Amino acid sequence: MHLKRWLTAIVLIPILILVIGPGPRWIFYILLCVVSLAGLAEFYRISGAHLPRFVRWSCHFLSLLLFLAIYLRQILLAPVIIVLWALVPMTYFMLAHPSLDRELSSDISKAVLGPVYVVLPLALLELIDILPNGNLWIFFLLSVIIASDTFAFYAGRLLGRHKLHEAISPGKTWEGAIGGVIGSLLAAILFLKIVPIHPLNMGILLLAFALSVSGQAGDLVESMLKRCQGVKDSGRILPGHGGILDRIDGVIFAIPVLYLYISLWVI
Repeated sequence: MHLKRWLTAIVLIPILILVIGPGPRWIFYILLCVVSLAGLAEFYRISGAHLPRFVRWSCHFLSLLLFLAIYLRQILLAPVIIVLWALVPMTYFMLAHPSLDRELSSDISKAVLGPVYVVLPLALLELIDILPNGNLWIFFLLSVIIASDTFAFYAGRLLGRHKLHEAISPGKTWEGAIGGVIGSLLAAILFLKIVPIHPLNMGILLLAFALSVSGQAGDLVESMLKRCQGVKDSGRILPGHGGILDRIDGVIFAIPVLYLYISLWVI
């Protein structure tokens, strides 16, 4: 399993570098869209497998429209699409299930949570990309999160003694979490030494800290969702990593943090 994780990373990382860096932007946006739709499908398979097919497919279609609207720079359409994520399932359940049922509100919540949890953060990544040096900020984000994951994994294996949240993820420890934060700070410093897109100051170090913490929180949240449903992996598409959600769970929690920082202090 450990060897498979490294082999998968060795294959995928150069592809990501090419797509995010010098590649045509439309290829990157298609990749984001495909990852979003695949991640959304995994979420529904974990938490909402019983949802009506119309609800699941309508949320997929609206997610596709969101990425298309951003690509065409029709940003004002984005709030409308986000609202429709809620209105379409609610209207469907109202028409298809006229009798009162306590499960309806739960099903509506699951239908809406999927796109907000999986798709919306990756759509923010598309918005970051269209900003000046946007792709470099995406590289910064990925560098920090990958370093955080790697340091957390090895620090936890070598030094881990105190459980971080045993009920949700028995293998994670406080020592691993601290190692992840240290790794993220080192990655941020090294990245900015090579690619000076931002002054190396306390603000950017606090950003790296926040990205690591939010990424680790995202990892725990996805573990909680899987454990509640008795699922080990969200899928099997990535050898050694599981599914798409297993790989991007930390990133989707960290993206809004980066977007907020860039919006408030960079633009």
